[in-house]
Amino acid sequence: MCSRARFGLRLASVCISVEGCRFFAKGSSCLPASPSPTRPAMIRYRVVALVLIVLLIYFFRLIFASGGDRSQFYQNCLKFCTLDNCTQSGVSYKKELQWKHDPINKLLLWTCYDECGYDCMWRTTAAFHNRNWTTPQFYGKWPFVRFLGMQEPASVLFSVANFATHYKMLQRFRREVRTDSPMYGTWRAFSYICLNAWIWSAFFHTRDFPVTELLDYTFAYSMVLASFHCMVMRMIHRSSIVVRGAFSCLCVLFFINHFSYLSVGRFDYSYNMKANIVTGMSGALGWILWCFLQRKKRRYVWKCFTFIVLATSSLLLEINDFPPILWTFDAHSIWHLVTAPLTILFYSFIIEDCKTLRKELVGVEDEESRKLL
Repeated sequence: MCSRARFGLRLASVCISVEGCRFFAKGSSCLPASPSPTRPAMIRYRVVALVLIVLLIYFFRLIFASGGDRSQFYQNCLKFCTLDNCTQSGVSYKKELQWKHDPINKLLLWTCYDECGYDCMWRTTAAFHNRNWTTPQFYGKWPFVRFLGMQEPASVLFSVANFATHYKMLQRFRREVRTDSPMYGTWRAFSYICLNAWIWSAFFHTRDFPVTELLDYTFAYSMVLASFHCMVMRMIHRSSIVVRGAFSCLCVLFFINHFSYLSVGRFDYSYNMKANIVTGMSGALGWILWCFLQRKKRRYVWKCFTFIVLATSSLLLEINDFPPILWTFDAHSIWHLVTAPLTILFYSFIIEDCKTLRKELVGVEDEESRKLL
């Protein structure tokens, strides 16, 4: 079952228990929260029930959409393909069939078993369509046309585009912002974190291995956490270095714990999603609040506000997933495409804010110098 399906079912069960039941000690039953609910309460229950029905329909759709790899057709195809073509280990082709192994695919560690899986994926997809069934997912992923050994070429391309955008804007930031400007070091670290995350995103979409999945997911979260860190640091940038240092250390330690937890045992998709949602929404709400409070004093905050709203809205692409267009462009790859130009807007805000902070700092220092004279 894919991660979003597990998350949806857990969310539904939690909501049902919160809205309709009281939980007691072990062995007790679940009793109604109120024997005679008021009209507003009834309306609230109906709204919650409607939302739950929509969520359950959506997540059950995801469950059944991911049935391609569990179908008997796929399992039989994979079994006979590996028996006919692969050595016992499944890594290499049989000696007389070595010519089938494409050099580029071999370079990107496509084994004989992987090649059989790719071929059977398309055979199964065709079989589903011949029966007028919806496009299935395989191991939680849509079927994609492979290009130069890359599993998801569009996502790879757009991940590289995001990396290039961050790199280009970092160069502009370093040219235009003086090193003694407040928040200079914080934003520079943020840029390096984002560059690292997009590198691993490109690797993961090129080849989906457990290690590339771990590094992609955890470093993607590092971007979310870094944005939250920058938001808080922007609010407390006038505080003592002890306070700022303590908060930064807390964020670093939390990320190390997050990385360590996901590295051990089976990857916890549900926890990772919750961590991203809580941290991301906290950061977004914090930035929006700060923009609202600073809207008259700093006219340029509209750039930050617009970025946050558009970046958050773009996540709807992740929720409303669909089979890839031309077997290449799915919702996730299009989301990567959308985030690249938004990065330019955010860096424009960062540069202008750092320049403004430095002017204010110089003004305060001049004022103090005049007082001493």
